[in-house]
Amino acid sequence: MITRRTRVVETPPTGPLPLDDLLAQQTPVILRGLARDWPLTVAGRQGAQAAIDYLKRFDAGLPVVAYTAGPEIKGRYFYTGDMTGMNFEARKVPLGPCLDAIADQMAVEAPPSIYVGSTDLDTYLPGLRAENGLDLPAPAEGCDPAIVSIWLGNRTTAATHFDLSNNLACCLVGRRRFTLFPPDQIGNLYPGPMDPTPGGQVVSLVDLRAPDLERYPRFAAAAAAGEIAELEPGDVLFYPALWWHNVEALDPFNAMVNYWWNAVPAFMDPPMTTLLHGMLSLRDRPEPEKQAWRALFDHYVFGPGEAAARHLPEAARGDLAPLDERSARRLRARVLQKLNR
Repeated sequence: MITRRTRVVETPPTGPLPLDDLLAQQTPVILRGLARDWPLTVAGRQGAQAAIDYLKRFDAGLPVVAYTAGPEIKGRYFYTGDMTGMNFEARKVPLGPCLDAIADQMAVEAPPSIYVGSTDLDTYLPGLRAENGLDLPAPAEGCDPAIVSIWLGNRTTAATHFDLSNNLACCLVGRRRFTLFPPDQIGNLYPGPMDPTPGGQVVSLVDLRAPDLERYPRFAAAAAAGEIAELEPGDVLFYPALWWHNVEALDPFNAMVNYWWNAVPAFMDPPMTTLLHGMLSLRDRPEPEKQAWRALFDHYVFGPGEAAARHLPEAARGDLAPLDERSARRLRARVLQKLNR
């Protein structure tokens, strides 16, 4: 159903990645071959076992969280039928034996699913990033550095979801397919329960392998707005925060490293907290009140940051002044005081 392909840059930039330029475009882009010369990518071209052996050199010996399921889920990590639980199990295991278990199943036509997701690279595989890493500019003053994680497994699918951060996904071993949807398609993607979730974020109920348009008819509109990014080993995909993405690992062994970052000061709170409190305080109010509050939010939150205080003397702007670490602490204290009524 989805025919649009993600834009490709065939000659990736040299030197530090122009993150500001990527963010300014607010659309996904594939940086073809940017990581093709990384040692892990090179090892993967020699074969899955060579890549596994290379990874084992950096194993810190700490147990990782592995997600496993039988062949019947066909690699798609999702809910049970009644949506009150998950169709997989999670347990802590040593990384080396987990990699060996994947290797042992590579010749099996329909193996059990094994997936190690979002594992902190420097904690569990120290030294790997020194040999396999993007050249990123230093974060702006007051901003946190990127979170760098590794993802390992066999043929698995992370159901369509969004993340709160911008993402650079480095496909290193095995091929991956990302199916991406802009944030405004949320209503056409039929989000599932907010709790529990398969991986921490709400996921779409639509199975992209066989979309059921009788049950989810609006998905046709999402498909028209979606795009597909086919990644070969060595490709790097950028996409902005809150873009929905379905991620398929297509080969018997797959390894990916990703960078999550937000171009905002570290003192700012996650907007998901605001969303949850909005559900508590606004969602079920009478419609005229909700529309009035919409106007207030447009004025104070979604409009230009300086507009709400422009007519006030600088000394009188208080919470309407630009945030800094001190004023953020003060505002957070006021919010906590009101929540603990």
